[in-house]
Amino acid sequence: MGGRKKNGNFWDSARLNNATYRYYYDKLTELAISMFEWKNLPDTVDPRYLELALFCEGKALFFKDDVIGPMALRCTLAGPFDVYNVPTRRRAYAVNGYQADRDASNSVVIYNNFLRHPTKYDIEMFAMKLYNLSRAIDVNANAQKTPVLILCDDNQRMTMQNLYMQYEGNMPFIFGDKRLNANDINVLQTGAPFVADKLYQLFTQYWNEALTHLGISNVNYQKKERMISDEVLRNQGGTIASRYSRLEMRRQAAEKINKMFNLNIEVEFREADDEVMFAGPSGDYGASGTVIDLRTN
Repeated sequence: MGGRKKNGNFWDSARLNNATYRYYYDKLTELAISMFEWKNLPDTVDPRYLELALFCEGKALFFKDDVIGPMALRCTLAGPFDVYNVPTRRRAYAVNGYQADRDASNSVVIYNNFLRHPTKYDIEMFAMKLYNLSRAIDVNANAQKTPVLILCDDNQRMTMQNLYMQYEGNMPFIFGDKRLNANDINVLQTGAPFVADKLYQLFTQYWNEALTHLGISNVNYQKKERMISDEVLRNQGGTIASRYSRLEMRRQAAEKINKMFNLNIEVEFREADDEVMFAGPSGDYGASGTVIDLRTN
């Protein structure tokens, strides 16, 4: 029974590990694929699918089907290449078996960023870092409740397991059998130090690093002092710069699509109202009337 309990704890922990990693991966993925707003897309183009293709593959192909109309699908690319290393042979495909062969004269490749890389691998890295720290915080916090090592005779092991289950289950009172010999039981405190607060601070820095990488405004500094407008701008500079690689590649693709297919597609960074920030001396005593617009024009 002890073996089954031990295995059960292992699999419970493994499931929580997987769920924690998946949570942060999904959260960051949703943020990544919802950042850009495509305007005036034809009804036959799904912006969610387009952004997922760019997120996972780093590229997508915009073309016109003779029956369906304009489409944007995942694709494979092949040479020959032009002088700017852009593949001239393209094949669009979908999970239902649909395929379409195109070339540079009748399709436009949409790239995710200047490196033409997917965002997926960066999100996997950040999700792993966040998962590791989140679970370390859980273990450290739980160790404050159960930092004990119990030494007892083998004939008392089952009794002690039952008592510990009551302790782990937050029972207000723990009842022991009168036959329990307390003299033969030793409890050693393992003395796990409480470092969850420091781990959470590092976790917050990793989370903000992920947001900065995606180009999402965040407070990536840990201070309570009064801040001036220049400090606000410097701290947000990396965030704003991180937007341009992905946004500019989408805008360049939209310009080529409009020219080739006589459309009027636009793409913008999906901006939040809170990106218009009050600046000047600020902090615990409020802010001045100076305004800094952190939104992408």
